[in-house]
Amino acid sequence: MWTLLINILLVATHLGEFWPFSIFPMFSQAGKEWSRGVVEQVEDSSRADLWETKSISEIENRILPLKDYGIHEIDFANFITKTKVWNEKRLNGMRSTFQIDQYPGEMWLATRVRGYMDERDSVVIEAIPMFLFTADTTIKNPHLFPEP
Repeated sequence: MWTLLINILLVATHLGEFWPFSIFPMFSQAGKEWSRGVVEQVEDSSRADLWETKSISEIENRILPLKDYGIHEIDFANFITKTKVWNEKRLNGMRSTFQIDQYPGEMWLATRVRGYMDERDSVVIEAIPMFLFTADTTIKNPHLFPEP
């Protein structure tokens, strides 16, 4: 009875949330792998390391502020992290989200960022390039999507 009363008081005074019963992922998802999406500004598409997986620190100075381009970050992150089959329809959907044809000369690299704990309990955050978009071309990462 006392436990129930204490719980009711704590939940009532903390806007319906109390840690052992929290719905917030920071408590329920700690230590699990996560994935998000970013878009890199590319200056030279012939770079040898263009399609290589990199540390987030290697690309952070090239990440586009998506809001400035009218792209909703949550929509893009869900699209790039949850899509399993990348057919032409889905690639064209992503192209239309970017509206890159309105930015001639620009090259954008849609990148999936993945975070996880390694065997030494260190956090690893890596950037995995997925697709290079120019005003008139879409190129898939040949390491992830080899041609048949």
